[in-house]
Order: sequence, then C-alpha cells, then structure tokens
Amino acid sequence: MPYQPPLDADGFLAFPAPAKLNLFLHVIGRRPDGYHLLQSVFQLIDACDTIRLRVRADGQLRHLNPLPGVAPESDLCIRAARLLQQKTGCRLGIDLQISKQLPMGGGVGGGSSDAATVLLALNRLWELNLSRQTLMAWGVTLGADVPFFLYGQTAFVEGIGEIMTPVASEDCWYVVLHPPVHVPTPEIFCDEGLTRNTPPLIVRVLDNAATQNDLQAVASRKFPLIQKHLDWLSQFGEARMTGSGSCVFAKFASQAAANQVISQLPDEMKGFIAKSLSQHQLHEFAD
Repeated sequence: MPYQPPLDADGFLAFPAPAKLNLFLHVIGRRPDGYHLLQSVFQLIDACDTIRLRVRADGQLRHLNPLPGVAPESDLCIRAARLLQQKTGCRLGIDLQISKQLPMGGGVGGGSSDAATVLLALNRLWELNLSRQTLMAWGVTLGADVPFFLYGQTAFVEGIGEIMTPVASEDCWYVVLHPPVHVPTPEIFCDEGLTRNTPPLIVRVLDNAATQNDLQAVASRKFPLIQKHLDWLSQFGEARMTGSGSCVFAKFASQAAANQVISQLPDEMKGFIAKSLSQHQLHEFAD
C-alpha cells in the first residue's frame, strides 16, 4: 500500500527517511581521478528520521528547526528543495522540520536519506512528476549516497556508488551501536593501510561469498572506541562496521533476540534495534 503521510494540526505532513547499513564494503580499486571503486550491499532498515513538510505558496524555503552548527548553505534538505526549484522552475516553497533520530556521522546515511526524502516528497507535493532516474541524476550532486535512497530498495552497489542492482532483502533484525566518535571519511580512504585490491564479486555469488568491511580495520585503529563496541557486540554474533563508521551492527533472526542483546548494553554505550526493509516507504513517489 502506498505511503499516506499523516497530517498534523499545524498542516505539516510527515515523511520517513530510513537508514541503511553496509552489509559489507569492499574497495576493489581506484580510478585515475582518485575516486575509489567500491562494492557493497546497502540494506535499508526501518530506523529513520522524520521529515515534516508544509507547502508554501510564496516560494520560500524555511527550515524551522535547523541542526546546531549546520549553516543554511550546508543544509542538505534545503539544498535538495532549492535544487528542485532551480531545475523545474517551481514557484512553491516549504516549511520544514526534522525529527532527528539517526546518528550523525555514523555511516548509516542519515543526511543523505533526509535529502532524498525531501526530493521524493516534494516530487509528490509540488506535483512535479519527475522520474526516479531524473531525481537520482540530480540527487548525486547533493551526496554520493543520495541516489541509493532515491533508488529505494536494498541493492548491490558498485562503481563509486552509482551502479545499483536490486537484491533480495533478508527478513531480520539488527542491533546497531553508535560509538561517540565522528569518523572523517576522507581520512579513512587516504590511509596508507587501507586495502584497495579486494577481488571483485558478482551478484549471483553474494550469498556464498566471504565479505568484510575494508574500512573497518583502519577506522578501528584510528578510533579505538569503534573496536571496543565491535568487541562487545561480537559476544552475540558477527559484528561489523557500516560505511566508514562509526556505527557497528550485528544481525539477529528475531526482534526478541535483538531486544535481549540491547537490554544488556552497558550504560556507557548507545544503540538501537531496527528491522530490515526491502523497499523505501516512499518508493511509489517516483516512477
């Protein structure tokens, strides 16, 4: 059933911006321009931010609760709305609020997902009727992960993040821990110790392939708190870092099993549980 955004008393409609986990992340090479060639499975999960939007007739774009320390020109959600205005000539505007639940700088794609949700929601609210491919082509200018969230389904991702093949999403639960460190992604990719020659995989062998996160060893060395969280979670299952960190996760067959683990979390650690999603809640908002 297509997502029906709830309307509150102030006239705002609410839209989810789900997180993703990198079930693995291989660096298989490097292009002459310095960009790394990657392979990964991006798994959508139901942990999400909530984007609240109210259409304006005067064309203004107002973020009513901006994140502390984020300048207006750096605000991905406002940049996404402005991009649509510039590309389409639309004269409508928005009031925007974000209920931020996803950790920033954690490797779960929160900022990119927020921007993608704004693009998908405004495509519907502003009656732009843009195709998914068009939104993806425009969205990549906002961030490398934005096209994935516009693609809107769990996928095998290749290249520098622009090549996506849908894959089946296993019905399971994840425990996700968030070490209190911010990992600068460029610092990880520039490290001399980073593995850059992992043999490439093909989709049909994913289920039986040995995988890892090639960034994990570097990030754990630079930020020991990541390794501490990995060590704790490894007591209960295979633990792995997502993206360039800092979040780490492990998979469980049931919500009860995930709850049992999170209930034992030490006081100095933070985490949450989330269910796998096969498709973005707003997938039907673009063709």
